[in-house]
Amino acid sequence: MNHRFPQLSGREECCPNSPNGQTGRRKFIRQIAAAATVSAFASPLTQLLAAEDSAAKAAPRLRKTLKIGMVGVPGTLTDKFMAARKAGFEGIELDAPGFDVNEAKAAIQISGLLVDGTVNADHWSVRHSDPDPAVRAAALKSCIAGLRATKEVGGDTMLLVPGHGKDGSPAEVFERTVANIKQALPVAEELGVKIAIENVWNHFLYDHEGGSDQTADELVRFVDAFDSPWVGVQFDIGNHWKFGDPAEWIRKLGPRIIKLDIKGFSRAADKFTPIGEDDIDWASVRQALVDIDFRGWIAAEVQGGDVEKLTEISAQIDRTVGLT
Repeated sequence: MNHRFPQLSGREECCPNSPNGQTGRRKFIRQIAAAATVSAFASPLTQLLAAEDSAAKAAPRLRKTLKIGMVGVPGTLTDKFMAARKAGFEGIELDAPGFDVNEAKAAIQISGLLVDGTVNADHWSVRHSDPDPAVRAAALKSCIAGLRATKEVGGDTMLLVPGHGKDGSPAEVFERTVANIKQALPVAEELGVKIAIENVWNHFLYDHEGGSDQTADELVRFVDAFDSPWVGVQFDIGNHWKFGDPAEWIRKLGPRIIKLDIKGFSRAADKFTPIGEDDIDWASVRQALVDIDFRGWIAAEVQGGDVEKLTEISAQIDRTVGLT
């Protein structure tokens, strides 16, 4: 699992129910209120603005989710959802396509756990970067089916590993993946589900044999090549600590980040670790998230287990990213 691994525009307009969308709506209301006649009493507009500001301040900056594969609890999907909820998570990410939509809807209803998003089920084996056009066509089909399944259960993102560096030169892989994924964007827009590119160990958009001072420039260039608000980044904080400073990557990616993944990694030991049992500078990560005003979902992507283990992971997230 550990190796599973122009600026976004229109986010506020396209996502009115997201935290960033609410920020845009409040800004719009302020503009109207400022133009209204000043009176000695609060107008309905200013009352609404105050209420929305209070709600925004009361809402948590980060909401915890996890991958379905982490829930090592036997039983039905509802049993697994209940276990994740009991462990302190608000959401869960399913693998899409491939899950039973009706079963997932029942699990949501009974457990109260949200499916905030999904992970494409086929992206490692059926790649958008493959030199074979038939394979790329299959990858596109899986991508679109995953987006539709995500919408069915109320999710707003599908995580996608776009390709692999072994499929050609950096330029070839870049060109193929952008061209192929672009064909899914009309469906993403129609459904209101974003494609969230994850930074992973796929020998693409970074130098796998390079040092620890690499930047997010190539990932930025890749996302910007789509020129679409329906493509962003699900930034994995631990995945590229081996290759670069996650705080710097967060600041560079800025509003392109639509969700987060979290795991631990030790440069000293050159291996993935439990969250917090690493040498990541979490204070700098927390500050970077504040600097870009990130608000939204953070997904655990580590070895899971039973309710006790999931509860431990939930607490690790709280400590490292400052939820407590």
